[in-house]
Amino acid sequence: MCGITGFIDFKGSSSEKVLKDMVATLHHRGPDGNGAEVYTTGNNVQVGFGHTRLSIIDLSNNGHQPMHFEDYSILLNGEVYNYKEIKAALLKEGFLFNSDSDTEVVLKAFIKWGRECVHRFIGMFVFIIYSRKEQKLYFCRDRAGIKPLYIYEEGGLLLFASELKSFHKHPGFRKILNKYAVYDFVQYGYITGNQSIFENCRKLAPSSWEVHDLKTGTKQEQRYWDLLEHFKKPLIKADTQEITTLTESLIQSSCDYRMVADVPVGVFLSGGYDSSLVTALLQKDKTEKIKTFTIGFPDGIDESKYARQVADHLGTDHTSYNSTHKDAQHIIPKLPYYYDEPFADISAIPSILVSELAREKVTVALSADGGDELFAGYTWYNKFYKRLAEINAMPEVIKPLSSAIARNINVLIPRQKHHLKHRLKGLSKVWAATPENRLSELMYQSRRLPDNLNNLLFQERFASKPKIFSKDYKGLNSEYASMLAIDYQMNLTDCLLVKVDRASMSASLEGREPLMDHRLAEWAAQLPMEYKFDGLTHKKLLRDITHKYIPKEIMERPKVGFDLPVFDYLKRELAYLIDENLNEAAIKESGIFNPGFVTLIVKQFREDKLLHKPLIWRLLMFQLWYKKWMK
Repeated sequence: MCGITGFIDFKGSSSEKVLKDMVATLHHRGPDGNGAEVYTTGNNVQVGFGHTRLSIIDLSNNGHQPMHFEDYSILLNGEVYNYKEIKAALLKEGFLFNSDSDTEVVLKAFIKWGRECVHRFIGMFVFIIYSRKEQKLYFCRDRAGIKPLYIYEEGGLLLFASELKSFHKHPGFRKILNKYAVYDFVQYGYITGNQSIFENCRKLAPSSWEVHDLKTGTKQEQRYWDLLEHFKKPLIKADTQEITTLTESLIQSSCDYRMVADVPVGVFLSGGYDSSLVTALLQKDKTEKIKTFTIGFPDGIDESKYARQVADHLGTDHTSYNSTHKDAQHIIPKLPYYYDEPFADISAIPSILVSELAREKVTVALSADGGDELFAGYTWYNKFYKRLAEINAMPEVIKPLSSAIARNINVLIPRQKHHLKHRLKGLSKVWAATPENRLSELMYQSRRLPDNLNNLLFQERFASKPKIFSKDYKGLNSEYASMLAIDYQMNLTDCLLVKVDRASMSASLEGREPLMDHRLAEWAAQLPMEYKFDGLTHKKLLRDITHKYIPKEIMERPKVGFDLPVFDYLKRELAYLIDENLNEAAIKESGIFNPGFVTLIVKQFREDKLLHKPLIWRLLMFQLWYKKWMK
């Protein structure tokens, strides 16, 4: 695990000092070493490669980056867990190795197999390879987008980095606010897709190659994997016992791979099904106790006692910490620094806390994200499940008429009735959608804010719809497949994986995701829906496997997740944050929102009359980010 940064400068105006300054901003991602090298091509194009290292595999200096072989150089952030098998194949091909690092394996795999090498990799990674002979740079990101890479391009300058803060150290970077990204953030609490909070800046797309030709100044993009294609394959036909056995075997393999390290490894244990299953599979048949970590919330809904029960049953070495408003008060001002962009998932706070807790004893910690998206674990799936059934029950022939009626009635509703107008407009859009895209339209209409509320909140009008909702979902193997595919590629990639990466790296801790193994994702995409959600039980298959190791009476309870009572804090101990950042002067300074309407929102929040309560947190997170990075 590392931080990487650098540049391609066609004007030749960068320097090694600038590169070193860029590297220094990523020290928390890699405190064990760093490297910074600038190369100049024959036509005076500068290439800067910078790296900070968190030593996980091969702790010697042989793992130092940038790493070179023949005419190639590489930067790698992440891990390729099956590197030993790939290394064995390369040894048979005559390659020799100077280290036991996965970085050298990735470089030589690329030299041997070219871009096809990525299909052999099991892991999380971003790597950049510079071929001096070809005068090309190859950028590659893992399938799900677990590891980040931002790219800035303007005026003959390209910057790249694991985190945006690195760009601020280059004199060629112009921080121009992307107002469409702000609109997007306010709708969902995070910035979706490949866009960034800054103009001329984007994220390298998950599961993609991007090749930059230094001779021509052109680039080529290639997608090498798409989970949606696996949702189009035929459903698996096998009996329940066989499916259960094969699923458990695949999860076991995923967990075992993510224990590959030359440093101590632990597990984040919430007490829910996903983290409990990961812990159970890792602890079984082992005499040494796995280290597990959890955060409790005495002020809110505290599930740490259930995590303790799971830990005691499995026999792990468990550490727990109780969070209070003082922890939130300590961490909230740091969120804009570590997340770089506005980010409003409240569980970022306990994620940072549990990362700091784990880092005292381990250097790697396994998380359990992905189970809900792959196996339909969220309670809102039940809502969509029922609504789609109701909509589909209406004869197709009258849906266009119903859509027109709802659209016309909506015009007559007073604009102050935000939510009623939103529901009528949403129904109109859903009824008008094609059958295969009906569920994606339902999800989109349900998740964004009402148009009238947006019009009152923002000083400008915006029309932005994430591309994921506009895809063609024809040919899927289940009418509910689009629901899972959207959450995998949006909620998971754009929000949860960002949260875990920044939180863990803020503590110089490597976070690993066993349920994000692409083999498991491909397998789950072809499982019949009844193994995920049968209309009553969420994550049915994962629950059944978990019950083999942990009794039902410990596991079965309502799903709540991290429940830090931030909204209560904001009315009491942390009320000053709203006073300082959502006052009229602060809102005018950022220039995005209407000050008078924000004042009304604050008043409604403090009187418990704000219908969309997350909005207050999103506005606060944007204002704190703006204060940190735009002043």
